Amino acid sequence: MSIASVALSPALEEVVNFPGFIGRFGLDLDDPILIFLSISGSLSPLRVMESDLIASVKLRIQSIKGFFVKKQKLGYDGREPARNDSQVRDCCLADGELLHLVIRLSDLQAISVKTLGGKEFELFVERSRNVGYVKQKIALRENELGNAWDHELTLDGEELDDERLITDLCKDGENVIHLLIRKSGKVRAKPVEKDFEVFVEDVTHNHNSVDGRRRLISPQEKPKDFFLEPVFVNREIELAPLLKELIISTLEGLEKGNGPIKSSDGSGGAYFMQDPSGNKYVSVFKPIDEEPLAVNNPHGQPVSVDGEGLKKGTQVGEGAFREVAAYILDYPMIGPRTFPHDQSGFAGVPPTTMVKCLHKDFNHPNGYSFSPENTKIGSLQMFVSNVGTCEDMGYGVFPVDQVHKISVLDIRFANADRHGGNILVSRDGKDGQIVLTPIDHGYCFPNKFEDCTFEWLYWPQAKEPYSSETLEYIKSLDAEQDIELLRLHGWEIPPSCARVFRMSTMLLKQGAAKGLTPFAIGSMMCRETLEKESVIEQIINDAEAIVLPETAEEEFISTVSAIMDCCLDQYSRN
Repeated sequence: MSIASVALSPALEEVVNFPGFIGRFGLDLDDPILIFLSISGSLSPLRVMESDLIASVKLRIQSIKGFFVKKQKLGYDGREPARNDSQVRDCCLADGELLHLVIRLSDLQAISVKTLGGKEFELFVERSRNVGYVKQKIALRENELGNAWDHELTLDGEELDDERLITDLCKDGENVIHLLIRKSGKVRAKPVEKDFEVFVEDVTHNHNSVDGRRRLISPQEKPKDFFLEPVFVNREIELAPLLKELIISTLEGLEKGNGPIKSSDGSGGAYFMQDPSGNKYVSVFKPIDEEPLAVNNPHGQPVSVDGEGLKKGTQVGEGAFREVAAYILDYPMIGPRTFPHDQSGFAGVPPTTMVKCLHKDFNHPNGYSFSPENTKIGSLQMFVSNVGTCEDMGYGVFPVDQVHKISVLDIRFANADRHGGNILVSRDGKDGQIVLTPIDHGYCFPNKFEDCTFEWLYWPQAKEPYSSETLEYIKSLDAEQDIELLRLHGWEIPPSCARVFRMSTMLLKQGAAKGLTPFAIGSMMCRETLEKESVIEQIINDAEAIVLPETAEEEFISTVSAIMDCCLDQYSRN
């Protein structure tokens, strides 16, 4: 029998994985797989079958222990994460070997908050969050306290900076952090002709009382420790008005002192950029040097030794280019955009562009100074207001056309990272119609199909046929035109990635033309198990066995097309 140790308490992981551990419990080691949940020093066994999906294991853990599925990260043998559609047996290296399956949960910290008026309440936040985030949580919960940014949080009499991480406040042996919230005076400024009038506002009253001490400061005296500007590769391409406004609003937020807020989700560095009021997000910035396995990754991940990204077939440091490429190639129904443009794309990828940004709140492991070497280059994407992600609700409520538009995008781009957590759910108009917005496209355009995963593949909407409108859109796609468009924007897509893109576009077009559903087409691209190659990988192998090594790319793609066509005919007949 294979054993999976599920460690929720890192300190006990070595104990649970110890070879003689199972025997001491006197447990039967026959057919079922036994998972141990290690929580706060206690062990709880959980029996699963080899045929169980990883997704069902997560759901059982949620139902038994209350840990939400979206907070669970399953991995094994150094790989992250286990696919939800994988079976437990897929994780076995060989019969009789031990399987170490680790669940890494977001580390929640209990925080007890007390106001000077004596009111007390409790919050739970991830330890990777900062004090500024706690203030936001307080503002959402306690409206009568007013603007949370006008308050101070103190711990043992010490005022806490907004950038201070919760994990830094944790003391050994304490399960709860006790914070005191109090109102404070705030220094504010307003323009007076060419100068700034600076004054202290007393926020302990509802009215705006102003301290009599004032002085005028010229703009030259106002220190500037940040900058933000677009990255132009081809100066002949003008930024769309929507992208210009995105950069301007982000810059205005920084000028008002509303710094980036690091997201605790995901494996790479992502920062929410605020508007001038500091009350809402306007964009998301992802620096290339903070990507998963990159040199300045803020989550402590090791640097990639061979340059390969977290997903097979991708390269560290190219995620931002892929984010922008996904937006550029997400055409509207009328076809490729003419620049400048503001048309929304078919799948609704949020407007995205490349920028350079410098700010102290980004991850600077070697220290920060206002200097060119600390400048970050990355993707800036418009923030989309939402009511959650597809992980937060049942997929049965999602409209068919919304699921289909994302399937077109993912198949076309051979997305290696489509899960429910990177599909935003919004409600549009008075009727509250559900709109799905795909985000996080840093693992599109890989140079191999090995890690392609589509969460929507197992939703019932994927088994519905494409509409005539969607079929017409798919028919209009042209991979060669797309590659040239990316080149025009400055990304010379590597030949191996271009080959995969040609074949994925071909599969989508030929499969849709034969009446196949998103499920049927997507199933040909995704592996059933980690070790079993997908149908499209087998097609490529067959083509490589036929053609000579020096065969031209056009002839190779033509060979793949012929084999693919025969394979699709079999699928359509079935």
